[in-house]
Amino acid sequence: MTKKGKVTGIGGVFFKTEDPKATRDWYKEKLGFNTNDWGSTFWWKDNEGKKASTQWSPFTKDTEYFSPSKKDFMFNYRVENLVELLEELKEKGVTVIDKVEEYDYGKFGWIIDLDGNKVELWEPKDEAFL
Repeated sequence: MTKKGKVTGIGGVFFKTEDPKATRDWYKEKLGFNTNDWGSTFWWKDNEGKKASTQWSPFTKDTEYFSPSKKDFMFNYRVENLVELLEELKEKGVTVIDKVEEYDYGKFGWIIDLDGNKVELWEPKDEAFL
């Protein structure tokens, strides 16, 4: 029996800014974020005690990564069983962007929510960061 997909937490908060480097530097200086070229990674433990992370990332104002959404932000949700979840969502009438990308640190898929926001779904491999 295939295990159903589900959201397990916030995987990241992504937003557009005029100057991502200045924004990263401001958050580093003012709020103590441990930043790099991609933003900042916050580590925590999930309900089962496994190490997990949430990514905070400023993007350039002209990024196409959030397309087709015209919003200045995109949420990333951590999920289990991404492929199964995307199939379930498609069956429920959700607009699913028909591609899954896989990297050393996890699989990614995308949907469009009721308000036209692009939402990124991430099945992480947190151990890839250790």
